[in-house]
Amino acid sequence: MLTRRERVIKTLTFSNPDRAPRDLWALPYISLFRQDELDSLLQRYPMDIGASQLSPGWSDTITQTASRIGAYTDDWGSVWMIGEPGVIGEVKQPAIANWSELDHFSPPWHLVRDRDLTYTNQCCDQSDQFMLSDVTARPFERLQFLRGSENLYIDIAYGTANFRKLLALIHAYYLEDIRSWCSSNVDGIFFMDDWGMNNQLLINPQTWREIFKPLYQEYVNLIHGAGKFAFFHTDGNTEQIFGDLVEIGIDAINAQLFTMNIESLSHQYKGKITFWGEIDRQKVLPFGAPADVKQAVQRVRSAFDDGTGGVIAQCEWGKDNPKENIEAVFAAWEA
Repeated sequence: MLTRRERVIKTLTFSNPDRAPRDLWALPYISLFRQDELDSLLQRYPMDIGASQLSPGWSDTITQTASRIGAYTDDWGSVWMIGEPGVIGEVKQPAIANWSELDHFSPPWHLVRDRDLTYTNQCCDQSDQFMLSDVTARPFERLQFLRGSENLYIDIAYGTANFRKLLALIHAYYLEDIRSWCSSNVDGIFFMDDWGMNNQLLINPQTWREIFKPLYQEYVNLIHGAGKFAFFHTDGNTEQIFGDLVEIGIDAINAQLFTMNIESLSHQYKGKITFWGEIDRQKVLPFGAPADVKQAVQRVRSAFDDGTGGVIAQCEWGKDNPKENIEAVFAAWEA
């Protein structure tokens, strides 16, 4: 009988796990307002992947503010607005909307340098789940939060000295963040950036390769150098750079498969990377019936689940998703 950690590792290394590991992302709204439903589902379908925790009381601005409406300032100095409890919100006042503010800016180094991993290590040692770090690097998204999206796209186009300076500062911060997690007992390091629209990449793929791919390569090298697995999440249609993500050595990628050609992804990359979910959360999970969910899971399984590994039974539980549809996801993976 495999432990949950062993099951995930066999999946990531294509070593014939007994089944696809389970992983559920319950968004803040679910844990705030539908905890009983969440507890019931987790009792029926225990998850194989767990999230490590820092010491109780450690700063987590988004979690602390998700239950109330209004503005808050994040640890980087950007002002967010939450319009509905349980929904993370969006940046309304970027910390560096004007470049004049860059000279006085510093990342929140204390979040990395004062981090105490004792509790995290205890959680990892006491669990048989495969444990992931908190989200670490997200350079593209952090740039958006700090500059605002419109400013950032202009920055990328012109490649000014100020843009390069800010990017270097953010990258240095995230390298230190990842090094910190690499010193812990977690099994995998989780980093992310949302790169796609529904039909294509947000920026020119060649520009992505010149600016961001080298940063990701450094992150993966650090993670693998510590003997850990690299987990990456990105939303939208990322077919244009999917091969690049495989090339730099990411072990598991969480992508919006249903915005892309699932069968083409299988043909090109099956056996080269683990597909860490997901199931269509734009249409099927919020608006479909359990039968539609089952059909969506069957499509993913047909593409990736041949018993050798390389696929994780993952989905995201959002505010408007019926519990029956989330249950149908995991039931279909057991069929």
